[in-house]
Amino acid sequence: MAAGGFCKLPNGTVVVALNLPRPAADGPGGVRVLVHAANRARALTRLRNLGLRAVYLRGNAAPPTPDEITAVLHHPDGLIWRTAPDNGVTDLTLELWHPIRALLRRPTAQA
Repeated sequence: MAAGGFCKLPNGTVVVALNLPRPAADGPGGVRVLVHAANRARALTRLRNLGLRAVYLRGNAAPPTPDEITAVLHHPDGLIWRTAPDNGVTDLTLELWHPIRALLRRPTAQA
């Protein structure tokens, strides 16, 4: 089960944050995914439609921080990720947020 949480915004929408194992086998560790949607169910459906089938949110153990909420609200897709830190402490100087298509992109075969 992935750690995660959500935050309901004043306009009624939610931001869901999930720590997931990296879907591609090319890197160790996990990723932190942020989704902006109308409700929690739609946020999880957005991830499932992208191929992340076993995504569930149980509880609110790791809700998004205010900086994470700002990042996902300013992204046109409302769906971003970055490498999850090993120690659980978010350090914004390590890595910027990436669009979800960069995570799910298939590596090209090199001849």
